[in-house]
Amino acid sequence: MPSSGLPSSSPSTEGPQPGSLAEPFETLVELQQQGLIRHLGVSNATVEQVAEAQAIAPIVCVQNMYNLAYRQDDELIDRLAEQGIAYVPYFPLGGFSPLQSSALSTVAAWLDATPMSVALAWLLHRSPNILLIPGTSSTAHLRENIAGAGLSLSDEDLAELGKIGR
Repeated sequence: MPSSGLPSSSPSTEGPQPGSLAEPFETLVELQQQGLIRHLGVSNATVEQVAEAQAIAPIVCVQNMYNLAYRQDDELIDRLAEQGIAYVPYFPLGGFSPLQSSALSTVAAWLDATPMSVALAWLLHRSPNILLIPGTSSTAHLRENIAGAGLSLSDEDLAELGKIGR
């Protein structure tokens, strides 16, 4: 059976929007009780909306925008990790300014890797509950994505990457 994610009541490309998600989430819970949905998750949700959903029914994941350059959900990721709940970052490879790209390229050069591989490696290093689903349109890009899973980041690498998004 499929999983179901739930956007906030007013989905936006500008991030989560305030407001209650109780009514649509309760509808999904009813569908789950009917056996039509196996697991529930929320997407593009604020910390308050995640807590609201959890007060209604257990969730298995949260999907919000998050990457090396955009880290607004740091505390949420840590809280979800403590609860064993997956965090699925969308736009995991985007949003870098030229200065941030320069720092990322520096670490990539140190590791003899591509910047995107390093960005994915950082996400995997960030927390054990991060579930990556980077998109691809080519075999070369797929190889680059897979290479990120095999990279080990040193303390020096992490310090340099830590300058991005802060």
